[in-house]
Amino acid sequence: MLQRLRENKSMQGTLLALPTTLWLFVLLIIPLFLTLFVSFGQRSPDGDVIYSFSFDNYIRLMGYSTDCPDGQASCFDPLYVNILSRSLLLAFNTTAIVIMFAYPLAYFIARAHPKQRNMYLFMVLIPLWTNFVIRVYAWMMLLRKEGAINIVIGWIANLLHIPFTPLEMLYTPTAVLIGMVYEFLPFMILPIYTSLEKIDASLYEAAADLGANSLRTFLRVTLPLSMPGVVAGTILVFIPVMGTFIVSDILGGRQVILVGNLIQRQFLDARDPTFGSAASLILMVMTLIVTYFYTRKFGFGEEIIAA
Repeated sequence: MLQRLRENKSMQGTLLALPTTLWLFVLLIIPLFLTLFVSFGQRSPDGDVIYSFSFDNYIRLMGYSTDCPDGQASCFDPLYVNILSRSLLLAFNTTAIVIMFAYPLAYFIARAHPKQRNMYLFMVLIPLWTNFVIRVYAWMMLLRKEGAINIVIGWIANLLHIPFTPLEMLYTPTAVLIGMVYEFLPFMILPIYTSLEKIDASLYEAAADLGANSLRTFLRVTLPLSMPGVVAGTILVFIPVMGTFIVSDILGGRQVILVGNLIQRQFLDARDPTFGSAASLILMVMTLIVTYFYTRKFGFGEEIIAA
């Protein structure tokens, strides 16, 4: 039996993958089907689940309601549609800004001296050693009216004899965007750095021999070869931003509601697991659709490299 196992590569692969497959089945597939099953149910007056088959939760998420004034049979309420679109827009904006900041920094680190490179990477990773919530609360101290940012701006304005009124930054969509960019910046820097660091220096020498200037070398060599890191970083940033609720809860002051906040409140505050399950599945479907078309367009950078 052992001899046959040693010779059968396919069986070896199956046995190696079996623990991970069981783990995914028990902790991902089964809970996902349970969430799907609950999403078609209804909430009882006590907050329990009435198991039935109804699309009411999904219809409600799409903005249609039977609880309408003037005796109308149905009406449109854009509340949940606005929450979904706001979450999608914030994820796009966060990802775009993170790329703008992360790429130059990753490029700088990849081109630094090997002895300095480790120090720069260490500095990028240091914030990840601190609790996520503590880092968000730190931004509260920076963004409030009496915070460090307003103090510095006021000091500069005073030197220039310019009237200054403290900025209202906390509990705004801008504060949430700043917090998202800060929290997920390292997840974009590291994949881009990995791609840039792997580029063979001889390619730059060949480009210079062929008469390419710095800009042309970057556009024809560096950027295409670093695209796998950009694509991987985009997925690592976009997907968690779509579902997170801590940043918007703290920096938004429970006024900037995203789909993650909606799901959290349905389960914990409203005690409506059926509607929360439906919102969770809609979030997952939205994320999968965007990711599918993004990877279909860019792949994981292979198509751009081949071009």
